[in-house]
Amino acid sequence: MAAEATLHESHGNETQAELWNGGRSPFRLSYGKIMMWYFLISDTFTFASFLIAYAALRFAQADLWPNASEVFSSIPLDMFHGVQAPLVFVSFMTFLLIASSYTMVRGVQEGYRMNKWGVVKFLIPTIICGILFLFCQYLEWTHLIHDGMTTTTASATSKVTNFGQLFFVITGFHGMHVLGGVVLNIWLMVEAANGKFEKVGHYEMVEKIGLYWHFVDLVWVYVFLCFYLL
Repeated sequence: MAAEATLHESHGNETQAELWNGGRSPFRLSYGKIMMWYFLISDTFTFASFLIAYAALRFAQADLWPNASEVFSSIPLDMFHGVQAPLVFVSFMTFLLIASSYTMVRGVQEGYRMNKWGVVKFLIPTIICGILFLFCQYLEWTHLIHDGMTTTTASATSKVTNFGQLFFVITGFHGMHVLGGVVLNIWLMVEAANGKFEKVGHYEMVEKIGLYWHFVDLVWVYVFLCFYLL
């Protein structure tokens, strides 16, 4: 009797068995949102593979591995030339992503309220923070390359070639995700301003792209931890 009751437990006008046969998602999520979660899970494995490779090479060369506070001791702006401020610049970059997560959340909230101008208002600072992050990454890369750290050479502070290889590959891969997120958010802002989602009747697309953006921000926490803190 208990099994029969579970089988026929209702969800709206449909039983669980009917839900699993198609028509409506048994997870109470749309197809698009489920696919976004699948993409993020698969992308998590990619980033995890990179970071595991980083850990393996770091432990294999523990005696030679550079000190992060020495590698990232400068602020790559002319006005701060010669100033030693370990991790200050990358902390600012991290702040930009954290701030963009907040504005993205607010944009999703406005979407739930069917407020298109509220969505646009919060997507603008999200996009600006993303662009600023990418510009800061460009400045940091340029500075490190000028100092001699590339994928094939080590600088006086990076010491081992593997550090540069892993740094540019992993932060570059993450930067590509940020760039993709900025492009998606620009498209999202334009479509919202044009009233597309009001015609559709919901702002689920804002939530789906918001999931992607939060994922990119979360991954940065682990990249920041591995390269800049540990």
